[in-house]
Amino acid sequence: MSEAPQPAATAPVQQGSGRVLPALVLAMLAFSVVQTAVVPILPSLARELHATGSSITWLMTANLLAAAVLTPLLGRFGDLRGRKPVLLLSLAGLVAGSGIAVATHSFGWLVVARVLQGAGGGVLPLAISIVRDELPPRKVTGGVALISASMGVGSGLGLVATGLLIEHWSYKSIFWMGLAFGLVALLLVALRVPSDPVVDRAGGADPLGALTLAAWLSALLVAVSQGNGWGWTSGRTLGLFAVAAVVAAAWVALELKVAHPLVDMSMMARPAVAFTNLSGLLVGFGMYGSFMVISDFAQTPAKVGYGFSATVLHAGVMLLPSALGSLVAAPVGALLIARRGPRLPLVLGALLGAVAMGYLALRHGREGDVYTASGLFGLGVGLAYAAMPAYINGAVPAEQSGIANGMNAVLRTVGGAIGTAVMGAVLTGDTIPAIGLPTLDAYRHAFWITAVGCLVAAVVPFAIRRTATAASAAPAAAGAVPAAAEPAASPEGVRTGA
Repeated sequence: MSEAPQPAATAPVQQGSGRVLPALVLAMLAFSVVQTAVVPILPSLARELHATGSSITWLMTANLLAAAVLTPLLGRFGDLRGRKPVLLLSLAGLVAGSGIAVATHSFGWLVVARVLQGAGGGVLPLAISIVRDELPPRKVTGGVALISASMGVGSGLGLVATGLLIEHWSYKSIFWMGLAFGLVALLLVALRVPSDPVVDRAGGADPLGALTLAAWLSALLVAVSQGNGWGWTSGRTLGLFAVAAVVAAAWVALELKVAHPLVDMSMMARPAVAFTNLSGLLVGFGMYGSFMVISDFAQTPAKVGYGFSATVLHAGVMLLPSALGSLVAAPVGALLIARRGPRLPLVLGALLGAVAMGYLALRHGREGDVYTASGLFGLGVGLAYAAMPAYINGAVPAEQSGIANGMNAVLRTVGGAIGTAVMGAVLTGDTIPAIGLPTLDAYRHAFWITAVGCLVAAVVPFAIRRTATAASAAPAAAGAVPAAAEPAASPEGVRTGA
């Protein structure tokens, strides 16, 4: 039985991109900088906080876990209750977490702070939905591409900023940076982003769906993030993987039955959404994994026969071309999407990532090799991330934009967690006996694994067209008009169909 139609809302007055977009981009940069800034200094933090090497990884695990759980929830609440207030709540969590991190010297409270900072993960789906609602149609594609690519830009800048700050000040300066970024972003969003014209949309919050989603994501990410320390065949690791599988199956069954699911499974099954999410997982695997491997490789003492004896700052500078490449990718990706659709930038971006990491596997003796690979990889990640929201927004109605992009962000986060875990296992599994550092072969294997992951991500988008074509065959045979296999340009500049 269909629901009664909702009253039509008055069409909003669309805002100029010069007013809204900078606030949203800064919000995205604030979260991505905060998320990755601690990665190069985890060993230093372990010494400062008197924590073990296995314990200190919780500063990353806790943040990834919170972001994975909260991102789809905040995206869904934004769809239901208005994007601006939920975006402010997301940034408030980031600010609160940064404030606690500045004030505390306790490892336990620092983990709590990193959990709160994970609320910033809601920025991506909410900002994309706001751009779709508020910007003039001709600027939607470019705005979405810029926000999505900003994740790669901020991640790279965070690594450089960490190196610069840690050379002159204590580790507290890293959290002061996050606090400053968060406060400015919160203020700009409050002042420049308009309130939603409709703040009470049809649907429900689905609390049981939210709890089961949080449960299986938590089990999965803890198992993946702690597997290296616990052992991949240990009872704890295998038990958590089993829990994740069982609860995920229960979550899918639940979402298929409830009247107003948190995540519409029919939406998630659409080829443009499902295969884009798979690409998101693979590209996230490559991005986070490459950051870790390149940083570790650069900081390896040159006396062992490879590496550059780089400081944290120097290693971060080597990754700076990645941030610049992602920045360049935003307008290039928007142009390609507008002219050719999202498949070309998604395929091209993943291919560039594969070429970059394959190049490093073959050539890594000079710093210039790292700079070249870093720039190519950042350009590839930026193109891929710019294309993903275009595919998703073209396949879902506006009222599901937040949750759909939120789930894509979750898959990127899960892919990142898997990437760092796999790279860690590869590097620790083959070490030089006398000093415990990874061998050169271990780094080569890590580079090749990342390259293969990106190559698979480049192949995945072709399945969208094949699946859509097959799905349209039956209605066509019955005399219906088949849906377009490749999304066609819409008036908003994003792509529809698929």
